Amino acid sequence: MPDLIKELFKIEKPVIAMAHLPALPGTPRFDETKGMDGILEAVSSDLETLIAGGVDGILFCNEDDRPYSFSAGLESVAVMTRVVSDLKPKQVPFGVDFLWDPVAATAIAKATGAAFVREVISGIYESDMGLWQPDAAALYRYRKEIDAEDILIFANITPEFASPLGTRSVFERAQSLVVSTIPDAVLVSGPMAGSHPDISLLAEAKSAIGEEIPLFLNTGAKAENIQQYLGIADGVIVGSSLKIDGYTWNPIDPSRVEEFMEQVLKIRNPD
Repeated sequence: MPDLIKELFKIEKPVIAMAHLPALPGTPRFDETKGMDGILEAVSSDLETLIAGGVDGILFCNEDDRPYSFSAGLESVAVMTRVVSDLKPKQVPFGVDFLWDPVAATAIAKATGAAFVREVISGIYESDMGLWQPDAAALYRYRKEIDAEDILIFANITPEFASPLGTRSVFERAQSLVVSTIPDAVLVSGPMAGSHPDISLLAEAKSAIGEEIPLFLNTGAKAENIQQYLGIADGVIVGSSLKIDGYTWNPIDPSRVEEFMEQVLKIRNPD
């Protein structure tokens, strides 16, 4: 078991569940009639169900701020900081993901006491948002400047809604990332939120990064496939399949959480 998982989650094959925020102020889908109270109520309800279902970590994310931007608005950062501060769980570790601004995520994590951020920090991509060129150097320097080096960086090497430019394989990109940026965990995703990657890509990434750095399945985890994926991955981040009807924008379904965790427990306790 990688040291990070042992120290942070204290359990084998941890399940990090998504706490999706409704659209934030300043974005097109923000619901003015429900306002801040509506955002807090929706996230609070999902968190209660997830914690009761036995997940091992929570990842807060501004999932419905569509269309996504590479630069966070001040109002969105302020509101997300309020939501995470008010609702952060005491029972399990939690992280922050801001789509798609890693500096904003790090600032929110620093303000709220989050243990980690999930972001895309390397590569160049053609994406639904246009040409995407993350800046790992700027992110790591910012983290140093605000005295936030205790915040772990979970780096997604196959981001959703995007395709990498260039010809390097997942193996080569994962191996290079570990050398050039030293992430705390490596993530592999499918082409969209809720879609799973080919399992061979996880095997490629795992063989590239070895056993010291944990590998997480980042999208597409379901009760019916999680045992297969956790045969390779060290942990999983799961969102859509825990929702009512498996639909990303619906509330959490307690029966789906229970079913998912039952399958994870079979991996942890095979006998």
